[in-house]
Amino acid sequence: MTSADWTDREFPNTICLFDVDGTLTPARGFISDEMRQTLEDLRKKCVVGFVGGSDLPKQKEQLGAEALSMFDFCFSENGLTAFRQGVKLPENSFIQHLGESRYAALVNFCLRYIADLEIPQKRGTFVEFRQGMVNISPIGRNCSREERNNYEVYDLQHGVRQKFVEALEKEFPDYGLKYSIGGQISFDVFPIGWDKTYCLRHLEGEGFTTIHFFGDKAFKGGNDWEIYNDESVTGHSIKNPDETRAELKKLFDI
Repeated sequence: MTSADWTDREFPNTICLFDVDGTLTPARGFISDEMRQTLEDLRKKCVVGFVGGSDLPKQKEQLGAEALSMFDFCFSENGLTAFRQGVKLPENSFIQHLGESRYAALVNFCLRYIADLEIPQKRGTFVEFRQGMVNISPIGRNCSREERNNYEVYDLQHGVRQKFVEALEKEFPDYGLKYSIGGQISFDVFPIGWDKTYCLRHLEGEGFTTIHFFGDKAFKGGNDWEIYNDESVTGHSIKNPDETRAELKKLFDI
């Protein structure tokens, strides 16, 4: 496949990749009509894709049921599950890579650690197994939006997730795992190299000479850091969807 597939675009050798949460949508919120229109206009200029750590059902909750048709490339779980023009690409899995016994040891440690945590609230779904990673949440992913916002403030003050990551690095130094703090309440655990740069291997052979990436966690330890800094990528650090739209207007006059 080459850029010849994208000859309907003004810049067929250019692709824009977007983080979802906090970049295309508010945190755990829904895409706005204004952002939809911006992306529609952008697809006339270049190829467009999204990449996030969540699975596809969660991404569809935020982007809409038609997400696969809104984007040229859709990368769920950092690209472990991937679609090109709505067609599913070959996938990989975290459990195949790590093995059942090592996975069980990791989960057991996390649950014991969370049980001993002294934090204001605990809800449910502390460990969420996904195709390409495990998502760990000290408060639990079943918390309400208000509880989520309150926990984010608490975590920033007390470094709960950062200390949790440091404990895991010490306990499992030989597992070859990466720990990436993202969003408001959780962090991702995945094999080294399976961060958002994983999606780039799906773009090999497409003929792209320019890859733009937009993300709100483009800082060391954030889950956009690796792809933001990749030598093949032009990274854009933004804080919210409004900044994403402003950056696109500046770059593509849309």
